[in-house]
Amino acid sequence: MDSIGSSGLRQGEEALSCSEEGLPGPSDSSELVQECLQQFKVTRAQLQQIQASLLGSMEQALRGQASPAPAVRMLPTYVGSTPHGTEQGDFVVLELGATGASLRVLWVTLTGIEGHRVEPRSQEFVIPQEVMLGAGQQLFDFAAHCLSEFLDAQPVNKQGLQLGFSFSFPCHQTGLDRSTLISWTKGFRCSGVEGQDVVQLLRDAIRRQGAYNIDVVAVVNDTVGTMMGCEPGVRPCEVGLVVDTGTNACYMEEARHVAVLDEDRGRVCVSVEWGSFSDDGALGPVLTTFDHTLDHESLNPGAQRFEKMIGGLYLGELVRLVLAHLARCGVLFGGCTSPALLSQGSILLEHVAEMEDPSTGAARVHAILQDLGLSPGASDVELVQHVCVAVCTRAAQLCAAALAAVLSCLQHSREQQTLQVAVATGGRVCERHPRFCSVLQGTVMLLAPECDVSFIPSVDGGGRGVAMVTAVAARLAAHRRLLEETLAPFRLNHDQLAAVQAQMRKAMAKGLRGEASSLRMLPTFVRATPDGSERGDFLALDLGGTNFRVLLVRVTTGVQITSEIYSIPETVAQGSGQQLFDHIVDCIVDFQQKQGLSGQSLPLGFTFSFPCRQLGLDQGILLNWTKGFKASDCEGQDVVSLLREAITRRQAVELNVVAIVNDTVGTMMSCGYEDPRCEIGLIVGTGTNACYMEELRNVAGVPGDSGRMCINMEWGAFGDDGSLAMLNTRFDASVDQASINPSKQRFEKMISGMYLGEIVRHILLHLTSLGVLFRGQQIQRLQTRDIFKTKFLSEIESDSLALRQVRAILEDLGLPLTSDDALMVLEVCQAVSQRAAQLCGAGVAAVVEKIRENRGLEELAVSVGVDGTLYKLHPHFSSLVAATVRELAPRCVVTFLQSEDGSGKGAALVTAVACRLAQLTRV
Repeated sequence: MDSIGSSGLRQGEEALSCSEEGLPGPSDSSELVQECLQQFKVTRAQLQQIQASLLGSMEQALRGQASPAPAVRMLPTYVGSTPHGTEQGDFVVLELGATGASLRVLWVTLTGIEGHRVEPRSQEFVIPQEVMLGAGQQLFDFAAHCLSEFLDAQPVNKQGLQLGFSFSFPCHQTGLDRSTLISWTKGFRCSGVEGQDVVQLLRDAIRRQGAYNIDVVAVVNDTVGTMMGCEPGVRPCEVGLVVDTGTNACYMEEARHVAVLDEDRGRVCVSVEWGSFSDDGALGPVLTTFDHTLDHESLNPGAQRFEKMIGGLYLGELVRLVLAHLARCGVLFGGCTSPALLSQGSILLEHVAEMEDPSTGAARVHAILQDLGLSPGASDVELVQHVCVAVCTRAAQLCAAALAAVLSCLQHSREQQTLQVAVATGGRVCERHPRFCSVLQGTVMLLAPECDVSFIPSVDGGGRGVAMVTAVAARLAAHRRLLEETLAPFRLNHDQLAAVQAQMRKAMAKGLRGEASSLRMLPTFVRATPDGSERGDFLALDLGGTNFRVLLVRVTTGVQITSEIYSIPETVAQGSGQQLFDHIVDCIVDFQQKQGLSGQSLPLGFTFSFPCRQLGLDQGILLNWTKGFKASDCEGQDVVSLLREAITRRQAVELNVVAIVNDTVGTMMSCGYEDPRCEIGLIVGTGTNACYMEELRNVAGVPGDSGRMCINMEWGAFGDDGSLAMLNTRFDASVDQASINPSKQRFEKMISGMYLGEIVRHILLHLTSLGVLFRGQQIQRLQTRDIFKTKFLSEIESDSLALRQVRAILEDLGLPLTSDDALMVLEVCQAVSQRAAQLCGAGVAAVVEKIRENRGLEELAVSVGVDGTLYKLHPHFSSLVAATVRELAPRCVVTFLQSEDGSGKGAALVTAVACRLAQLTRV
C-alpha cells in the first residue's frame, strides 16, 4: 500500500470501541450525514473551472513554459503513430507498475488480420514488499528472473525476441527506448533508480540473467499501452485513459505544438501525467477534510493531489475515513468503531465497487463490515452505500473534467469544430466499476458538447497495446526503408547535377552549330534587349489558347498597358485558317475603335504560343497546332503572312506587323525593360522552356558575326537523345509511355507542371502496392490518370498548411489516409518537386556559364526573367532553382525576376526594340 502512512488507530486500541459521547438523535444524524456527503458534491461551474485550469496548465507545459514544479508534465512518449491494424508478429511485454504490487509478463501474437485475434498468454508475479522498497538492482533482477521463468514455459520459438516495457511511473522520455524515472509512485521506493534510464537498467538485468537474447524496443507507460491496444475502428483512437491504482491520460498531439521536440511535422503521443495537477484555485474548493487527512497521512504529502481524489489506491481509503468519522460521531454502527476500521488500507477499491453494486451491494456491505469487526444495522448498510456513491461519483466527475480538458486541447490543436475521437479506457476502476464509467461519460458529454466521443474498454489492461507500440515501431522502420529506397533516385547529388549541366552545354553547342541535338537552339531574330530609351505606342496580340488578348502598350518613362480579352469560338478554332485570322483582325479593329486608334498604323508584336520555326523577326512557320486548334491551311505556313493577308482583306485597316514572339522571349523582354541585365527568359508552368542572348558568331545559319541574338532553346526536348537516361526512374518511364508524345520532351516531363502530379501519382501507387501507404489497399481513384494535379504539390508543400489540411486535400481525392500517410505523401511531393527544381537550376547554370565564357568574364552578373505557375505558386521551387544555380555556377551572380504580363508586354517591347534598332540603322 502506497500513500497512507500512519494508521489513525490509537496506540493500544485493539478491541471494538464505541463513542463515549451521547449518540445524536435522528435529525442530528441526518444533518451530520448531509454535511459530510455534501463535501463531495461538485458543481458544474467547479468542474468547468478544473477543466479550464488543467487545459491552461497543459498548454503552458506544451510550450515549455512550465514552472519548476509543474501542475502537469506533458511528456512526449516518442510514439508517433497509432496502429493500422496490419501489424503482425510475436512480442513479449513486461508490465511493471500497472497493477500495483505485481508485475506481469505477456506473450502477444498480432496477426495483421482484421477481426482475427490470438489471445495473449500471460503470467502475474507478486512483487515482495522488500523488493518494492529495496535497491533498484534488486527490483530489475526480480523482473528479469520473472521474464525468464515465463519464457521457459512458452512452447514457441524464442529467437530474436522483441520486448515492449510497460513502466507506469512518471518518466522523462528522450526516445522510444530511453526513459528516465522522475519519481516513484504507487508504493514503490526503490533506491538508485530515480534519475536513471529504466530501459538500460532492465537491459543490464536481462544480461545478468543471461538466459535470453531480448531486444527492448520500446518503453511505454500503461496509458499509452491502453490507447495503442484499442482496436482500429470507425473513428481514430487517439486518447488513452487509465484509472487504476493511479490515474493518467495520453493523447496524440501535433508535434509542432510540443516545444521540447523542435519538430513541425507529424504527431506524437503525449503523456499528460495529470495525477500531479494541484491548482489551489481550481482544486481548493472541492477538497474535503478527508482529502486533507488522506494527503497528510500519505508517504508523499502535498504531491499527486489530483490522483488522490480519483485513483483506485485512494477511493477505499477515502470511504474508510468517512465511515470512521461518522462512526465516531455516533451516526454509524451505533457509535462503535473497530481496530480494522481505524486501520489504513482496510477498505480497498474492490470493496467499494462491491458495496456500491445496486443488486448485490447490501449483502456485500454486511459481509465486508462484519469482516472489519463491525455489526451494521439496516440503516447503516444504506448509509455506507451512500458514502461509496458520493466518493466514487466525485472521482468520476473530476476525471471527466480532466478528460474534457484533454479533448479540448486535442480539438484546438486539430482546429476542428467537431472532434470525433475514440477514448480507450483501462485500469481496474474503469473495468470493475460500471457506474464510475457511466458518470464519467455523462459528465464528459456535459463539459465537452462539441466533442463526439466513443469509449472503448481496453482488451487486456494495455499489454496488447505495449506489444502494438513495439510492432508499430517495427512497421514504421520497415516502411521508412521502403520509402527511402523508392525516393533515392529523386535525390540528386552534386555530381549528378553537374553531369546534367555538362550534357546541356554539349547539346547547346551542337544545336548552335546546326548539328543533330536534342536542343534545337532556334534563332528568334531578336537582337537586343530594351535599354530604356524605347518610346511610342505599340499594339500586341497574345494568342495561345481559346481566349486571346489585344493590348495597347504605351512606352514612355514606364510602361502602361490597356488590354481586352476576346474569345475564339470552337467553330473558328477548328474551321479554316482564313476564318480564324479574319476573326482575329475583327477583334483588333474592335479594340482600336474602343481605344480611339482607328486609322492609326501602330507597330504590332504577335505572341504566338504554338510550335514555330522562325526565319526572321517577322516570319514564323507553324509546325503544328496544339491546345485544341485545328484551323485548316495553316500548318507549314508563315502565320505573319496569314495575319497580313487578313488585314488586307479588311480594307481601310493599317497594321504594321513587326515581330512574332514566343512566350519565353516575351518574358525575357518584359523583365529586360525593368532590368537591363536580364538576358535570359525562363518558363516553368504547364511546360518549360528557356531563351538567352547568344553571341551571333556562335549561331550557324544566321549571317553576321557581330552582336547578339536571342536563342529559343526549346529545352523541353533536352534528353530526347538518351542523354538523361541515367536519371530516368521507373515512374518517369510510366508517365512518358502514357503521354501523347512518348520518348519526346523528356526534360519537360521531369520538370513541368503538366507531369509532376502524374509522377507523384505513380509513386503513390507503387508505395501502396508495397503496403507502405493506405494500409496497402488499392484505391480506385488513384488509378485515374491526372487525378493528382500539380497544384496539389504546391498546396501540400506549403509551410502555412497544417498537416490536417494536407489530409483534407488528399481525402477530397478519395484517399482515406492516416497521419503517417500524409507525412509520406508530403515527402513524395517534396522529392519530386525538388528534383524538378534542381534539374531546372542545372539548366539555368549551363546557360549562365555559357554566357560568362562567351564574354571571357571571370564573374558574370545576369538576371533571369521567369514566368509560369509552377515557378510562381510552388512555395519552394524558386529558392531551390536559385540554390542549384549558386552551387553549379559559383562565378555567376544570378538574379531571378518574376515577369508580369510577359507574353503581351514582351511582344510590344520586342517590337519597340526592333523599331529603335531600325531607326538607328536608318540614321
